[in-house]
Amino acid sequence: MIADSFEFKGFKKLVQDKILFGNKPTPELLAILTVYFVQGILGLARLAVSFFLKDDLGLTPAEVAVLTGISAIPWIIKPLFGFISDGLPVFGYRRRPYLIFSGLLGTASWLALATLVDNAWTATLVILSTSLSVAISDVIVDSLIVERAREESLSRAGSLQSLSWGSSALGGLLTAYFSGLLLQHLSNAQVFEITATFPLIVSAVAWLIAEDKITPGDDNSEQISPVKQQIEQLWGAIKQRQVWLPIAFLFVWQATPTADSAFFFFSTNELGFEPEFLGRVRLVTSFASLVGIFLFQRYLKTVPFRKILGWSTLIAAVLGMTTLLLVTHANRALGIDDRWFSLGDSLILTVVGQITWMPVLVLSARICPKGVEATLFALLMSIWNLSGLLSHEFGALLTSWLGVTESNFDKLWLLVIITNLSTLLPLPFLGWLPSGDPQAELDSNNFAPGEAPVHHSGGFIESNIAPDLVPEFVVNTGVKNNDD
Repeated sequence: MIADSFEFKGFKKLVQDKILFGNKPTPELLAILTVYFVQGILGLARLAVSFFLKDDLGLTPAEVAVLTGISAIPWIIKPLFGFISDGLPVFGYRRRPYLIFSGLLGTASWLALATLVDNAWTATLVILSTSLSVAISDVIVDSLIVERAREESLSRAGSLQSLSWGSSALGGLLTAYFSGLLLQHLSNAQVFEITATFPLIVSAVAWLIAEDKITPGDDNSEQISPVKQQIEQLWGAIKQRQVWLPIAFLFVWQATPTADSAFFFFSTNELGFEPEFLGRVRLVTSFASLVGIFLFQRYLKTVPFRKILGWSTLIAAVLGMTTLLLVTHANRALGIDDRWFSLGDSLILTVVGQITWMPVLVLSARICPKGVEATLFALLMSIWNLSGLLSHEFGALLTSWLGVTESNFDKLWLLVIITNLSTLLPLPFLGWLPSGDPQAELDSNNFAPGEAPVHHSGGFIESNIAPDLVPEFVVNTGVKNNDD
């Protein structure tokens, strides 16, 4: 019995150190990771949504772009959900009820998409609703992560973010191939019905969140900041020079145009990639995301933010140019099949993109003040989502200006060059990013814990924070053109 006890403790320590990056395996941690895991699983319907809009509803690229922009709105107004969660408890709880609601809303929305939607207007409303459900759950688990990440030492900084993103990537990995394979045998509506079951898991695990009930007059109620106070805290954070400068840099960097929308039509209409193969590409990119997370956690988490963002941007821009081989069909002259080239290119670009994105999460979590965790972290993520949305809109304008359509890809090579080079424009201003640990910088400036400003570094629209329910081509990984 003693030997068994030692073996169990040894196994538990192994899991904690090697798999959970030093975090204790608690029921609450299981719940948090499950929510992220479900976010990854929702990628099962990503291709189905793309083909549903393109084929079943017969929408044009411009119409799809408009719908996509609308569906991103919940991710841009995430601070609103943070305000509500932090300042408006439901039955005395700030987290559980909102998780339960988000799961139920998600299930209802996917079922509606499968049974009721038959035109662009209803599709817009329902897809907006599916996006809203994921955004709400994301705000809640982000706040829980932030509450715990603030207490991490610098040597362990990013362990919770790496773990949560790894869970999301694992969910995406398990469903990536099936997202295409199912479309070979089932209708889009049937895939939506299957997807509708997963949000219920979020509602179920909400009961595992360790949260004390708040009643008027107790100590916990003092943690709830009135909206006015939250706004004052946020404004006090953002107006600091060491805060708004990196935000400005990253906003401009992320808002540079992307060629993703054109690539979806190029892949399906020109190269003839069928859903099953696109599922294979998603499998590869999901695996690549895990590789990127591992590389960051193992080798790069202590690299200065300026250095890692600068070099990853340069590398991504150079590697992004390899897509020109696919666009011009030069890969065929080299004897490389379109599918093999696409798989390899997607893998490499996704690894680089994931490495670029991870510092964002580390910095964001380390400077969120207690009491407004959900609000402040959601505000930062919303800024990146807004810049990502602008990136797609600018890309759409470039696509239209160059005459790239669903059947004309003559100028796609030029679009690739412009979008890649544009990512280099903000690099002369790398000095706007922090050179060291932002938490230490803030402490040295004597900011009160409840007034700690924000800092940032890092990547893209929540590529993976971005809703998995929107069309395949709107999901970016930090690289400005992706042929998946």
